[in-house]
Amino acid sequence: MSTILYYITYGFLWLISLLPLRVLYVFSDMLYFLVRRYYRREVVHEQLKGSFPEKTEAEIEEIEKKFYHAFCDFFAEDIKAFSISKKEMMRRVTFGEKGLAVVQKQFDEGKDYVFVYLGHYCNWEWLASFAYWTPSALCCQLYTPLENGLFDRIFLKVRQRYGGECIDKNLALRRLLQLRKEGKKVFAAFITDQLPQWKGMHHFMPFLNRETAVFVGGEQMAKKFNASVVCARIKRPKRGHYSVEYELITDNPKEVPDYEITDTFMRALEEDIVRVPHMWLWTHKRWKRSKEEWLERQRRAEESSK
Repeated sequence: MSTILYYITYGFLWLISLLPLRVLYVFSDMLYFLVRRYYRREVVHEQLKGSFPEKTEAEIEEIEKKFYHAFCDFFAEDIKAFSISKKEMMRRVTFGEKGLAVVQKQFDEGKDYVFVYLGHYCNWEWLASFAYWTPSALCCQLYTPLENGLFDRIFLKVRQRYGGECIDKNLALRRLLQLRKEGKKVFAAFITDQLPQWKGMHHFMPFLNRETAVFVGGEQMAKKFNASVVCARIKRPKRGHYSVEYELITDNPKEVPDYEITDTFMRALEEDIVRVPHMWLWTHKRWKRSKEEWLERQRRAEESSK
């Protein structure tokens, strides 16, 4: 029954995706009013106020409106991804020659692994098309499986349409070690701005006016594999179009002090968010775990171990 439901759901979404993107944007414009009213509006508003305390209420409202418009556009674009052609995707998501040269240089100089860090900024799902632009390496993206198995299977198929490989983050170490044994050159993408779980929380840094827990798994992996690390700087020049540049953070991660690679990426992401704030994913409850609570948990754990 689950297989039948998968094919029905996938086929239905694929049929919708055949509509021109300009038509899907009409649905996005209509969906905006419903989503803004009912989907995590308090979360978005409070996080914007905390991130930009210098802005007036009217300015916060304006960012909020723009965010929900962009959020609905991302949904329309993700539907379009079911059937969009390679030519059309490469026209809409472009990677600058300078940035591509930075990545290729690492492989030309003997690196087997290059990791790219990105955030939930602009349409991160469409950025899976980076595999089109880097044919000299196996392009991978680490992902967190969705709780809904049906939609996890569906979107996994869509993400791998571009020729890259999706790797469950829980199996990433094993898979990357296997690829090393196979002698593959690997260009792997890590979404690095998510909120860590308590057990994976090791480092806080100032980010958007708050002490913020940051995910350091990508940095730990880079040090283990001695991977060069680049960050993706993304812009949306117009609706339905994204431009990406890669910037080198380090080509020798083992020599970089702990957490500095992550901090460098997060500061770059913060610059992008401050520049165009409505392109970040404000519906995600980014600060629901505080440094104070984390320190208290650490203290209690130390006391119980005595």
